[in-house]
Amino acid sequence: MTIGELAPQIEAGKLSPVELTRQVLSQIRRLQPALNAYIVVLEESALDQARQAEREIRTGHYRGPLHGIPYAAKDLFYTKGVATTAGSKILRDHQPGYDAAVIERLREAGAVLVGKTGLHEFAYGITNNNPHFGPVRNPWDTARIPGGSSGGSGAAQATGQCVFSLGSDTGGSVRIPASFCGIAGLKPTFGRISRYGVFPLGHSLDHVGHFASTVKDLATILEAIAGPDPRDDSSAREPLPPLDLPPEPSLKDYRVGVPANYYFERCEPEVHKAAHAAIETMRGLGAQVSEVEIADLEEFTVLGRLILLPEATAVHRHRLRTRRADIGADVLGLLDQGQFVTACDYLDAQRRRRQLIETLNAVFDQVDVIITPATPITAPKIGETTVEIAGHKEDARLAATRLVRALNLAGVPALAIPCGFDSRGLPIGLQIFGRAFDEAAVLTVGHAYEQATEWHKRRPSLAG
Repeated sequence: MTIGELAPQIEAGKLSPVELTRQVLSQIRRLQPALNAYIVVLEESALDQARQAEREIRTGHYRGPLHGIPYAAKDLFYTKGVATTAGSKILRDHQPGYDAAVIERLREAGAVLVGKTGLHEFAYGITNNNPHFGPVRNPWDTARIPGGSSGGSGAAQATGQCVFSLGSDTGGSVRIPASFCGIAGLKPTFGRISRYGVFPLGHSLDHVGHFASTVKDLATILEAIAGPDPRDDSSAREPLPPLDLPPEPSLKDYRVGVPANYYFERCEPEVHKAAHAAIETMRGLGAQVSEVEIADLEEFTVLGRLILLPEATAVHRHRLRTRRADIGADVLGLLDQGQFVTACDYLDAQRRRRQLIETLNAVFDQVDVIITPATPITAPKIGETTVEIAGHKEDARLAATRLVRALNLAGVPALAIPCGFDSRGLPIGLQIFGRAFDEAAVLTVGHAYEQATEWHKRRPSLAG
């Protein structure tokens, strides 16, 4: 169920937005007990929006490919008069007086908001094992995590509980759920999408992102929600070029880089094999594939954590004083750690961050995109704090974020798409990233790979 398939039917009057929304709401009711993907379901409001979309389309006021399409938003996007909890007990009754900028833009596009999805508390974690609203479960194996912090959005999209969904990515929180749930997820360039009305985690690291079934759908959504916003001081003015993804899967004009260091180290063997098979597929499509080296990535991953710790603590400083008992243990531990990062350490990390950007810019003089695994592992079990990779134990949180976190420091666009399944039937994710503001190259390469393979067409049996 893709936007590309549904939109022409809606525009032609062959598919009713009301009927489509009812189907999605029925899927939510059926799967909520098993997956717990939603915190709030807006059944009455969604049907009202769908009826309005249907009236507009019937009277010749078609707004474009998202008109009448049901979507979900991670529950840290502000929605006027509707609870926005950020996955927290403290904010359970918080009803904002305005909508987030991205919600405004989707309303203008005629999309239908069906609900707010579950997340790791305050978006600060990778498991979605939320102590206040319960764990969100992976649709491929409900004993496993969907990835966080946008796991509810990932699980909902993977099972037809929406057609597309919104997430946020501070240290991998769109790409990890996309990898673990077997769907497409995009973290655009920092500032490409307004963060106005999005509950913050790390001011200099937060990116708004989104999930869909295909790369082409991601491009359609990006065209609707990207653009400058004077209300967001980090909003970029760089215009988004038309994202006309080619109909044929050819990469003959693209230079694809494969890191010789870091990204393929300490990966599960099946992940390593699937990612390299994807690279060979791209070579077969005509891509010029070459090895590249990106210096000091281990250090930059550590710096990403160091920068986030005090930024997150600054957001929650008053809650640490007044509501400590209402914060989950794992998030509370991270927020407490943030109080011990000195200003000097933080500023040194930000200075070093500029060197990462310079390093990547030099690499992108040689190649158009870089291909890596999205995560070195497939989805761990709920409650599993360590994972074993090639015979070595590693912290599950650090493993899941190891290949994605540095790209939040760099602010470059990064895409995660499925590239295979392991022997347990769990999805394996591929990461494609490129130069800042060159979403077109990242999406074009991902789209070509999708056209040449079938992985994105698989859906968990729970989806029906």
